[in-house]
Amino acid sequence: MSADIRLIVGLGNPGPEYTATRHNAGFWFVEDLARQFNTSLTPDSKYFGQTARLGPPYSDTRLLLPMTFMNKSGQAVGAMANFFKVTPEQILVVHDELDLPPGVAKFKQGGGHGGHNGLKDIIRALGNNANFHRLRIGIGHPGHASKVTGYVLGKAPSQEQQLIDDALQASLRGVEIALRDGWTAAKQYLHSIKPE
Repeated sequence: MSADIRLIVGLGNPGPEYTATRHNAGFWFVEDLARQFNTSLTPDSKYFGQTARLGPPYSDTRLLLPMTFMNKSGQAVGAMANFFKVTPEQILVVHDELDLPPGVAKFKQGGGHGGHNGLKDIIRALGNNANFHRLRIGIGHPGHASKVTGYVLGKAPSQEQQLIDDALQASLRGVEIALRDGWTAAKQYLHSIKPE
């Protein structure tokens, strides 16, 4: 039973100064996914972001990169979900995760925002419904809350970046499995991978 995913959202910040920062892991994933499915993300002002559609047999699945800055991500997600009548349960949000080490990625459904401003704004935009799916891309933690902002808006050293890239590759496969075989199979695959 395939997972009913109609909207895959990658979180990040627009602009060249943010492109390579850890907080843009969600953008990296959706850009990779678009490439894998040979589709192009194009600006769409109606949805405050860049959008694309996956090709058959997943043509009902749309991709979205909000261009609103992280803390206003809900504006884009809300606009697209409302227009296409997508329920929170049909949304997958891909984001950087401080609580997972680089090289680890995990699926999760529902839960709080854990202080992540992008998730916080999406929950608000969906009428305080947090029941969407998440793909959490581990970036590690700087060790103290006071260092988090500089850390997420900084670049990972090359060794860490390689681990994150490996997790993104595994996650692409995980999402393909979810689309084809459902969430249980996708979790079994992704959650069994150990960083090298």
